[in-house]
Amino acid sequence: MTEEIIIAGFGGQGVLSMGKILAYSGIMQDQEVSWMPSYGPEMRGGTANVTVILSDDRISSPILTEYDTAIILNQQSMDKFESLVKPGGVLLYDPNGITRHPQRKDISIYKIEASKEAAQLGLRKIFNMIVLGGYLKVKPIVEFDNVIRGLKKSLPPSGNLTSNTMTIFFPTYR
Repeated sequence: MTEEIIIAGFGGQGVLSMGKILAYSGIMQDQEVSWMPSYGPEMRGGTANVTVILSDDRISSPILTEYDTAIILNQQSMDKFESLVKPGGVLLYDPNGITRHPQRKDISIYKIEASKEAAQLGLRKIFNMIVLGGYLKVKPIVEFDNVIRGLKKSLPPSGNLTSNTMTIFFPTYR
């Protein structure tokens, strides 16, 4: 199994963190992993994306020209990456701020209203975790326990990470 993913949006949306959590989750699952971030000089508010590859085999290059999955969080990223999803692939997006929704018929498209859900929960900082949970529900490429372990590895220790709090972070996962 090899999964080649692009996660793209504005800086500050947790794009790079989402990719890092996925990468650590793959490591916890004994997979080969590549995590390659890209962001503009302004970081918060500028465009950001990260390429993540998870594989059971060696990864020959982290540079990709097409993806199995695109997780899109803004219109600029939709314009840039929708056409780069492989036929039969997955495009998952949050509709907030999207003016031109995806139209392709040769891929699976999932709309997840993560920004709306995070606002309703009063926890805007977990927006990216809702998106990640939605993606992992669609494509369970890593086991939930490894996601928890990956989350603990990639975020600073808070002392409050338990399975119960993970149901808040990943309400769409289970």
